[in-house]
Amino acid sequence: MQKVDLIATATFGLESVVAEEVKNLGYENVTVDNGKVMFSADLSAIPKTNLWLRTADRIRLKIGEFKATTFDELFEQTKALPWADWIPENATFPVEGKSVKSTLFSVPDCQAIVKKAVVESLKKTYKTEWFAETGPLFKIEVALLKDVATLTIDTTGAGLHKRGYRELIGAAPLKETMAAALILLSRWKPDRVLVDPFCGSGTIPIEAALIGQNIAPGMNREFVAESWPIIPKNLWRDARAETHDLAQYDRKLEIIGTDIDEDILRVARHNAQEAGVDDQIHFQRMAMNELRSKRKYGYIICNPPYGERLGDYNQAERLYKEMGNVFRELDTWSYYVITSHEEFEKYFGRQASKKRKLYNGNLKVDYYQFFGPRPPRPKQDAPNHSLI
Repeated sequence: MQKVDLIATATFGLESVVAEEVKNLGYENVTVDNGKVMFSADLSAIPKTNLWLRTADRIRLKIGEFKATTFDELFEQTKALPWADWIPENATFPVEGKSVKSTLFSVPDCQAIVKKAVVESLKKTYKTEWFAETGPLFKIEVALLKDVATLTIDTTGAGLHKRGYRELIGAAPLKETMAAALILLSRWKPDRVLVDPFCGSGTIPIEAALIGQNIAPGMNREFVAESWPIIPKNLWRDARAETHDLAQYDRKLEIIGTDIDEDILRVARHNAQEAGVDDQIHFQRMAMNELRSKRKYGYIICNPPYGERLGDYNQAERLYKEMGNVFRELDTWSYYVITSHEEFEKYFGRQASKKRKLYNGNLKVDYYQFFGPRPPRPKQDAPNHSLI
């Protein structure tokens, strides 16, 4: 089967999480750079990675890479790439661009030159002077970084965070890809209770349920490369069939989402229903300071107000103090908090076991991780039949 070079783009700070996901799908020779994870695979990786990657932004097909400090170099080397191997005669092929620390800094000029070069390349194969561009979409990107041009085609379409379940959202929503990353970074296990006391529109609980039941995040959406004639339809059909075969719909989970706003909880319930995991999540109206649990071991993963986007900064600090008091009572639990407040630990009253810098959109945030004790292992001669 044809080999391809793929790039899974990633939010800054999540590259290692995306790389681990790619490796877990069985792909080797994975390399990591700022904002991207690169790997080689066969053609079936385009459907598989689009369907399964939870934390990547999109999957790009790499066509070529070269140094270019002049427009002539950019044109000639782009023209020399095998565009007709991928792009059919009737394709629609717009060009996007970006340039960072490069001699060729004018993005519109670079886009225009790449477009012209691709047209000239396709002319040689299809023996025509004009392309109607009425067919499937092949969105090309020219990315210049320190005078190195990377030419790719987007295989995803709408970003991978668009799972298809979140028709309704609340204020300051957390992207689905980021929510999934927070859960994967926590090393949460599906046999442990998970609580989000600021669940909003339900993104963290829903992503946890998808992970807990091994449901592919892209199972219920479409991808732009599904319309590409170069990828056999059976590859998409087989990849989608595998998502159903591997899903563990019978696994019972204990996931709880609480919020003080009943209106936003209605949105959360609707989103969970759209995702097909509403029977695995209990949403409840509750103030954070009412949080209690009889469970000995559990996880709290949450995205509380930062004070920058919602509400008042001082109000957020008072909330963090209250969180510290409430969470302290759950002294055998592990809890994970994402916030942009640089003095969160001071108000929370405890130093994190680990802190990780991330970006929520364009906002720099820290992921504060507080590790609780590990639960004792069950005795081998006494099998444990309980899931929670």
